[in-house]
Amino acid sequence: MTANHVALRERATFVSSKAAVRRSRRIRRALTATGAAVILAVGFALGVNSDRLTQAMAYRLTALGLAAADASAAFAAYEKGYLACALRLAEPLAEKGDVRAQSLLGLIYYIGRGPTRDDAKAVTWLRLAADQGDAAAQFRLGLMYSEGQGVPQDHAEAARWYRLAADQRYPQAQYNLGLLYAKGEGVEQDNVMAHMWFNLAVAQFPASDARNRTAAVNSRDVVANKLTREQIAEAQKLAREWQTMARAQLGGGTS
Repeated sequence: MTANHVALRERATFVSSKAAVRRSRRIRRALTATGAAVILAVGFALGVNSDRLTQAMAYRLTALGLAAADASAAFAAYEKGYLACALRLAEPLAEKGDVRAQSLLGLIYYIGRGPTRDDAKAVTWLRLAADQGDAAAQFRLGLMYSEGQGVPQDHAEAARWYRLAADQRYPQAQYNLGLLYAKGEGVEQDNVMAHMWFNLAVAQFPASDARNRTAAVNSRDVVANKLTREQIAEAQKLAREWQTMARAQLGGGTS
């Protein structure tokens, strides 16, 4: 894996396994003794009786105020650090065609450890959701192609999926697409296009996401140092035109 491939993954902090582990550890420290016992019981019982286990986990989620009739319950379990629980809640929904559940399953298999880590399943579920227009799934599928994880490494295919997500205002995809243009991986090297996508990512990352927003600002500035004033003006013009087109296509909403 090249230094750039590592950068691609590190910038996508919310999908990194290290971030998931750190989140899980914080959650465990915050849980009461009863909550910790639930984690141990779930880990010990996995695979023994999946039906009763799922019902038991759903009961625990109800007690925590997390139960719902759709993929929201699975997302809530994921956010609380219960990856195995989230997987079992999402899987039947995903098999029925729920796009959010399919995207979440792909994420869980992508970042998981032990029985919840499976690159082949991650690709399968992410592709199903990505083909139906889910921007998060498109971005993560792009990551897997960038890294050659679960699929043959293919920067052109990564750029294609990044672009689909980027066109839905997904900032991580916009940032990674900027990286590909800056390096000339999967696309023709073009610092004007790199500046454009970095600039769009800066605008899309929320102020609360200071780490990624700062990375996008710094990357944009590095590329700007390689451009003439005229080229910077062209990149800014392209970014404005893209924003106008995106507002027209998405009705001014956010992805």
